[in-house]
Amino acid sequence: MSFLSDLTAIQNIVYIIASILFISGIKMLGREDTAVKGNFLSSFAMLIAVLVTIVDVVNPLFLISAIAIGAIIGSTIALRVKMTSIPEMVALFNGFGGLATFLIAWSEYNSLPDNYFQHLLIMITIFIGGVTFTGSIIAYGKLSEKLTIAKTSIVTKIFTTIFYCSIIFLLFSLAQPFLTIPHINFFTVLLVLTLLGGIGFVLPIGGGDMPVVISLLNSLSGIAAAFAGLLLLNNVLIVAGSLVGASGLILTIIMAKAMNRSINNILFVGYASASKSSVAEEQGEVSPINVSDAYLILESASSVVIIPGYGMAVAQAQHVVRELGELLEENGTEVKYGIHPVAGRMPGHMNVLLAEANVPYDVLAEPEDINPIMDSVDVAVVIGANDVVNPSATEEPGSPIYGMPIIEVHNAKTVFVLKRSMSSGFAGVQNPLFFKQNTRMLFGDAKESIGGLVSEFKD
Repeated sequence: MSFLSDLTAIQNIVYIIASILFISGIKMLGREDTAVKGNFLSSFAMLIAVLVTIVDVVNPLFLISAIAIGAIIGSTIALRVKMTSIPEMVALFNGFGGLATFLIAWSEYNSLPDNYFQHLLIMITIFIGGVTFTGSIIAYGKLSEKLTIAKTSIVTKIFTTIFYCSIIFLLFSLAQPFLTIPHINFFTVLLVLTLLGGIGFVLPIGGGDMPVVISLLNSLSGIAAAFAGLLLLNNVLIVAGSLVGASGLILTIIMAKAMNRSINNILFVGYASASKSSVAEEQGEVSPINVSDAYLILESASSVVIIPGYGMAVAQAQHVVRELGELLEENGTEVKYGIHPVAGRMPGHMNVLLAEANVPYDVLAEPEDINPIMDSVDVAVVIGANDVVNPSATEEPGSPIYGMPIIEVHNAKTVFVLKRSMSSGFAGVQNPLFFKQNTRMLFGDAKESIGGLVSEFKD
């Protein structure tokens, strides 16, 4: 008994150390120069927390084998995944976190809850974990463009209805100990409804809102982990889950604010309210430009702002973009990168890509920093971004994105827009920027177009 008491005390001390390392690691992620160290620190904290947990397990070899298999699979995926596929990988991470807590709660239910509080924890953990798992799988499908089911389709409506039914049934399940309804296995029905409901939770949400959804699912996976920690009376799981849940929720709110929309609007309304006049027809003729002419303008520019979007990610153009920026600076041009919080398909997507290309963190600027000086910028280079530079957000009160903060590139002296075609962004709204007098369209693959500019500077 004394040995077990000493072991429990040692475990709790290690859990406290791990929690401190978690917090320190997360704080270090806030700066580019310490982000890698912060990631390793948090990973190390998780490692020691897991190792000290399995010390008193009856068959630790079984768990160590499972950890080794998981580490091999996770490392293989992480090493092979392209930077452009990071949003999909994050979605899957969230999903498997939810699945783990779902299975933990299921296991605890089979052990028969000791009291009503434990019953509440099990039911809530089952619901949050299950919704996070299947919801994240749908988010993965949308992000990878493997799933293209319309918001208005009958399939979407059926699964959305199931989601609302799962919430109602959860309330009945919480009250199950006080009910005397025969022939209903509340738990089994809740399992099924929860997994199907997670599909209905994310299915109606459009691709343009995926950055917010990813943040929310991340938060839900953390909350589910915290509840699982309460079930298992595991302090480090409670702390780690709470950190993920709180940080994910804060990020969700920040992302929604960046779009000037409420979370309710993003989850349950989306861009479906677009008016017929705004979804829209072309508003004039565009002015194309070729690489050679674009080079001549850039070569004489004293200030350039580069605005990356998902098109840069698709073209994997981040390295040539960095090279172009360096050549411009060597030519005496002041170069900055305008980063919109919801550019791309996950929070910080552009920051991740540019960091991979070794673009200095101090040349990245958010909309509130870059917009006040945009009218003095000689050239704004928009690479695959669309909705985040759409003037409709400031000029058309009837537009579905009206009021959304954007990077106001239309105020620059000259704007280059690099796109493959005239297609609209995720919001399905035509972009009047393309037709403005100071805009030139550089059509084609962004990597090839930027590579052509780099070649012109080197010749």
